Order: sequence, then structure tokens, then C-alpha cells
Amino acid sequence: MASKTMTTSQFILDKVGGAANITSLTHCATRLRFQLADQDLVDQKALDGHPDVLGVVPQGNTGLQVVMGGGVAEFYQGIMQQPGMGEGDRPAADNGKKDYGGVRGKYSWIDYCFEFLSDTFRPVLWALLGASLIITILVLLDTAGVQEFRAEQQPPTFQFMHAMWRSVFYFLPVMVGATAARKLGANEWVGAAIPAALLTPEFLAMKELPDTVKTTNEIGTEIFTVDVFGIPMVLSDYGGQVFPPILAAIALYWLEKLLKKVIPTSVHMVFVPFFSLLILIPATAFLLGPFGIGVGNGISDFLSAVNGVSPLILAIVVPLLYPFLVPLGLHWPLNAIMIQNIATLGYDFIQGPMGAWNFACFGVVTGVFFLAIKERNRQMRQVSFGGMMAGLLGGISEPSLYGVLLRFRKSYMRLLPGCFAGGVVMGLFDVKAHAFVFTSLFTIPAMDPVGGYAIGIAVAFFTSFFLVIFFDYRTKEEKAKVMAEIREAEQAEAEPAVISNAVPATDGGAATAVKTAPAKTSIEAGTFVNLASPLEGRAVALTEVPDPVFAGERLGKGVAIEPTGNTVVAPADAKVMLVQKSGHAVALRLESGVELLIHVGLDTVQLGGRGFEVHVERKQEVKAGDKLITFDPEVIKEAGYPLITPVVVTNHAKFESVEGFPADHVDLSTDIIKVIA
Repeated sequence: MASKTMTTSQFILDKVGGAANITSLTHCATRLRFQLADQDLVDQKALDGHPDVLGVVPQGNTGLQVVMGGGVAEFYQGIMQQPGMGEGDRPAADNGKKDYGGVRGKYSWIDYCFEFLSDTFRPVLWALLGASLIITILVLLDTAGVQEFRAEQQPPTFQFMHAMWRSVFYFLPVMVGATAARKLGANEWVGAAIPAALLTPEFLAMKELPDTVKTTNEIGTEIFTVDVFGIPMVLSDYGGQVFPPILAAIALYWLEKLLKKVIPTSVHMVFVPFFSLLILIPATAFLLGPFGIGVGNGISDFLSAVNGVSPLILAIVVPLLYPFLVPLGLHWPLNAIMIQNIATLGYDFIQGPMGAWNFACFGVVTGVFFLAIKERNRQMRQVSFGGMMAGLLGGISEPSLYGVLLRFRKSYMRLLPGCFAGGVVMGLFDVKAHAFVFTSLFTIPAMDPVGGYAIGIAVAFFTSFFLVIFFDYRTKEEKAKVMAEIREAEQAEAEPAVISNAVPATDGGAATAVKTAPAKTSIEAGTFVNLASPLEGRAVALTEVPDPVFAGERLGKGVAIEPTGNTVVAPADAKVMLVQKSGHAVALRLESGVELLIHVGLDTVQLGGRGFEVHVERKQEVKAGDKLITFDPEVIKEAGYPLITPVVVTNHAKFESVEGFPADHVDLSTDIIKVIA
């Protein structure tokens, strides 16, 4: 979102009294609609003076409308992204109901789990991509013999470079805690603070306390335990763990719902986070954190047992498990098993099969990269290229996983066959690792046999790659949506010449077609356009509209219609810029470049769509006379809302003049507005 929009959004939030003063926030076609705890906290003068604000209208004792014009949705999203206003503290405009939507179906709990993980990790993707490429540089320097990547003692320069990437992976629980909480609807900053407590120097220093008991389990891992509140607490290492903060975020969501019911609204901001931290930090340290790590350790023990029965079965199981372990962070405990295996056995039996998963993953993202180039899809080209390079050169799968695999439903169906095929080859060759390395192209020599491992990763890579190339990685609906967005972006960049219905201002005759060059408006200087009425009724001046924003021409110039009919039609060939789902408003961009807003009734957004039927959708091309909206006048009147319908040119500042023509009766052939370039 543009920084200017975010700056304005922050300004508006501050001047309405901050997030704590907002009990509900919605928006209609042009206005932000606030319900406030205390209307006296609003700085209306400052809001009115902001150049992006078209007007401020107090309503009753708690309501406030801030008029933003056609870009209101962007400002709404900007406000909702502010601290205290995100998914964690969204005002109750929807009566507590959530619409999770997304690229995955909202009716299947399995689909929602994928969507939850995707939306949890997607915001962290940039940091992961940056860190993974720093790792790639260090691994390349290791391969070139400049500096060993895993040396315990590093020269100062390399020590600092390791800090640059480790910051992301070590503090990943904090980031995941925030994004998971936000996705679920809990406060994101409390969600971040819970795992952060387990990464503080004070928590880590508890291992050195005199009362701390150190034991060693059967595989040689040290376990530290100390009594806190008289209860034994296991002091686990939570750096890089993501499963514990996800569990904590889920618990936070339910706890916040309970606390908000029992604590008075006026003190929510103080006592809800207080009790949330007071309850959930200990709960995570005593229960949720050790449980998450314990699940990972159980998986490690399971794999060791499987290898004892059949290395071939293990080689198939490992790459098929990893796509589900990595999103939850449950793969991290396996690193301890790999290192322990190398130390005690001289080799490790997990890393080779793990390479099949990694390269199947890289095959998927490389296939996505090729399709993105073919489709001219810039966004996916950037995401997939970063994931491909981080994977092939650095052996890092997270950018591919969070950037592609968890976002698209069919991607796992392209991934798992590659995992299986590569795993079979690894098992047949009984591949083992003689060093703990990232499984990239540069670490192939660390495996034995090298040839068998190379064949295995090649089979995994190309199986998934060709599945993506031939069968895509998206559903038909996902692909159609992406292709439509690409075409629209290309058309916007090309800005082809258009045919307008401009008429020379000195000629009162019929309209003549004039081909114009690309421009923000398509009528040439010295010409005018007459706009017909979009509905039947009586045309009156905007000053007669009982709304200060429309009457003051804050949203545009034109007329208002007191309708006698019940149908709104397109007054000319146009593209639908905006249509409210509630049906009360539609915005058009005519071929002449005129942008027209038709707002049926006043405050009719409150009807929530009752009495309205929408016949078009956003971005749809319409012809003059096409039906846009039908409405039931009786429903609007019975609800107590004025039926008067403003019809205004919202980009009037780009024209020489916009003049409305009041009349006792207008129909669909009557000109009501004249626009002169």
C-alpha cells in the first residue's frame, strides 16, 4: 500500500481518538463510518483540514463519517493495518463473524489449516528470503574454501554475517507469534510478546541457576529443569521454533474472547493484555512450548525406529513427512538427530532422503518461475526466483514453501510425487551423509554414494518440475484470477487510444466520434459531453440533498434524482470501477474519461443489501442502457432513509466545468449533466 495512503490512515486514526476509541468501523462507497466510544475525542477541525479528507459528518452521539471519495477502501485497509486495529483488535463491525476466504476453500478445515499457515508465514517471507540469501553467500564461501560455514569460532566479519541471518531464524517465534495471532483475530503484539519472553536473557540465564537440574536423555541431549512457582519447568531452547508460538496464538485467541466478555469495555486496553500475558507466558513455558518440542522429538524417535527396520522405508517416509513438518517447525529437532548420528555413527541416514524433499520443493518453485515468465506474472516471478536461488544454491526450502507451496491448493499434489520418486532412489542407493550440511547443489559431495544422491535429487526435482509445467500449480479459478489481473495491468500500462463521444462546444448538434490519445480524460479541450440520467424521476440541485457532503459538492458536482422508477442503468458505455455488495452505490468510468458516482438514497448502506439487487461486478464493461442496480423504494422508505439519489462527477477537478440540469421530470434519454473539457 502506498506510503501516502498509510500516512493518511495513521492521521485519521489518531484524530478520531485512536484505536481504543473505536468500537466499530465500516466503509461504504465513499465514507469511513466510525462508531466511537467518545465522540468528544475527535479532532474534527484537523480532519477537515487534511487534503485527502473530503468532509467530516458527525452522526448522533457516537457516529462519525469521514468522507474519502472513491479510494475509501484503501484508507479503510490502511487503518485496519495500524496497531490495535488489525485482525487482532478489529472493531466488531461484523458482529464477531470472520470471513477467512483466501485462495483456499473456507468450508474445509483442512483447507483452512493450510490458509492459516500460509497467512501466518507470508508476512515473514521477505525476511526469510533475505536471510536465506545471506546463508547462500556464506555456504558458497565455505564451498570455495574461504571460511567453513559451521566453524565454532568465526572471524569477526563472518561472525557478524552469521548474526545477520540468524536474527531472522532465531527470532522467528516472535514474528510467527505476531502473524498467527493476527490471522486468528488476537492481538498481534501480545502474540509476539509471549514467545519473546522465552528468548530473553533472563529466561536463558535460568539454566545457570544453582537450583537448575541438568540431565541427559538417551540420545545425549542435555535437559535443564528448574522449579518455578514450585512447579518443575523444562528450560527448552525456543530459538527458531514455530510450533510453540502457533499454539500460544491459538490459546490467545480464545483467552482474549473470554476476557473481553468478563472485563468492562472501558478497561479492555489495560487488563486484557495484562491477563493474557500473565496467563499465557507461563502456560507456554510449562505446557505449550515443551509439548510442541516434544512432538518434534517424538517424530525424531519414530524416524530412528523406522531406519532400524528398513532404510528403504525411511528414505520414502522422510521426504513425504518433511512438507508437513517444516511449516510447523517440527523439522528442527531432527537436526539434533542428524548431528548426533554423525558424531556417533560417522554418518547420518536422514539428510540424504531429506534432499529428495528439498529438491522436489525446488522443482516446484522452478516450474512456477518458468510459468511466471511465460505468463508475464511479475509478482510470482520475483517470489519464485528468490525461492529457487535460495534453494538450489543455499538448500533453504522456507522461501519456496511459504511463498508458493502453502499458497496454492494444487502445489502439494505436484510436490509429493517428486518427494516419493526421489525417496525411492535414495532408498535403493542407501544414501547417507558424512557431514551436516544444507542440501543444495554445492553440498552433493557430502553424500555417499555421490552418484546415487545426484540421481535421487534429479528425479525428485524434474518429477515435480514437469508436473507443474504440464498441469500447473493452481486451480482453474486461481489461474483465471491471476491471468485477468495480469491482462488488466498490461492494458493499464499500454493505455490504448479510445473513442469518446465528445462534441465541439461550439456545435450544438449531434455527438461526433473523436479518436484521442491516451490521457486521464478522453475529451479534448473545447469539447463537451452530455450525460443522460441513469434513472427516472425528478432532478434537483445537489444543494437540496439533506447531506452536507453531497450538498457541499465534496464528492463531486452534478445533480440528485428523486426517483420514480426502481432501476439504475449505465448512462453511457463505461467500466464499473466500484459496486457495493449492498447495492446502494456504483461508480463508473465512462469512455469519455468522466468518473460518475450514483448513490441510491442516503445512509442506505445500513440496509446491508436488503431491498437492492446488483446486476454488474467490478471491472465489468457495460454499454449505455445496461441495468446496473434495481431497488425497492418501499424498503428504503420503511427503513426511514431518504430515497434521493446523488449523481455526481467525482473527477470534476480535471474538467473546465461540470453543470447539472434540474428538471421536474427526467427519463433515461434526458441529459442531466454537461461536462466541458
